[in-house]
Amino acid sequence: MSRGFVKEGDQEEAPFIPPRAALPAGVDNYVTPYGLEELLSERENLEKQLKNLPTDETERRRESALIEGKLNLLNERISSARVINPKNQPQEEVRFGAVVTFELNGKTQKFQIVGVDEAQIKNKKIAFTAPLSQALIGSKSGEIVDFKNGNRKLKIKVLNIEYPQ
Repeated sequence: MSRGFVKEGDQEEAPFIPPRAALPAGVDNYVTPYGLEELLSERENLEKQLKNLPTDETERRRESALIEGKLNLLNERISSARVINPKNQPQEEVRFGAVVTFELNGKTQKFQIVGVDEAQIKNKKIAFTAPLSQALIGSKSGEIVDFKNGNRKLKIKVLNIEYPQ
């Protein structure tokens, strides 16, 4: 049927599918083994949701489009994932997967450097693409590194480097 014969009220808006965490163009999608497990678990949950859609046809169509959109984005991330096992990293240097304890502005902080999809500040995990991670990567325990935060230049002292086993 031509769209000219459809009432305006019958037209459905395309669902808004929230974007995934930003991954700059040309940057590999590094993930920890745990991060890949989380992505696969997320896919499993979305696939379960697809099997349990509402019975109302309109709601079913909307939910299905939303879930399938999320699945498409997720599958792109999974297929591009490059798993980096933290225990295979050089233990004396900050690299992807490291848990870094450092001092910044007189405060001691501790973060793990992880993939963009597994980054969560509240869980003390920051993306390897974040400016703080970029400043820390390549440094060694005891070193002081420069960190540019806007117009301010700060000094970060690396106190400890660990890799989860």
